[in-house]
Amino acid sequence: MNSSGPGIGLTTVEWQPVDHGRHSGHQANPARVYNYLVGGKDNYLADYEQAQRFLRIAPEIRDTALANRRFLQRAMAELADEGISQFLDIGSGLPTTPNVHEIAQAVNPRARVVYVDNDPIVASHGQARLAVPGTTMISGDLREPDKILAHDEVRRLLDPGQPVAIVLTFILDYLDAKDDPYGVVARLMEWAAPGSCLILSHVTGDFTDETPGDRDWAPLSVSPVTAAPRDHDGIMGFFRGLDLLEPGLVQLPAWRPGIGAKDDPSRVWAYGGVARKP
Repeated sequence: MNSSGPGIGLTTVEWQPVDHGRHSGHQANPARVYNYLVGGKDNYLADYEQAQRFLRIAPEIRDTALANRRFLQRAMAELADEGISQFLDIGSGLPTTPNVHEIAQAVNPRARVVYVDNDPIVASHGQARLAVPGTTMISGDLREPDKILAHDEVRRLLDPGQPVAIVLTFILDYLDAKDDPYGVVARLMEWAAPGSCLILSHVTGDFTDETPGDRDWAPLSVSPVTAAPRDHDGIMGFFRGLDLLEPGLVQLPAWRPGIGAKDDPSRVWAYGGVARKP
């Protein structure tokens, strides 16, 4: 992982190219590896083996992934309770119960959700399994926000004149400076109506004392993606012009923990926050 912040403890992780057209499971796929880490069932032996290599090097990866899912569930429930009924989940990954639409529609059965991912494996799984009224899955790349916003399904399901929650959990980590990640977020929030919210989580190195050379990340190779953890200040930049909801941008377990499973903060390397457009 390639840090844009100081003292990350994570060096570059280059995911090697794979044939995204195949579904055989003979090679590990990043979405399926993550699916395994959070307890999903859409993964194969190759993904399990790759995940085990991750965990031998950095066992905190599973804790961080699980904490991210729980943060998203809490944030979704909060916003749905506040009356937001439109959700745009970009970089959604494979379906994992409870999904965004399940949380939103439990509060408001008429809630509408658009899932977006640039991985064909994710898109094919999602289109097959998300045949739910008010819910759709499209292929799209966060680095091209205007194409996402102009997609027929986005235009059909989401009303840009009403508040929408834009979900960017563990996805901005994969955009580096050349991708203009801050500009991407600004464009999405420019499109969204006042009262819209941003749900964001991001991997960081702020919670480890290690230096970049302390870990050997060479074995972590599955796809052409390089992760870029950022420090607190770097992640705060994504909320420019927005009003952060309490408790602000915090380590994932500290965001409105409530009841249910608790995460060990010492094993969670990520921040999360929710902000509203004034």
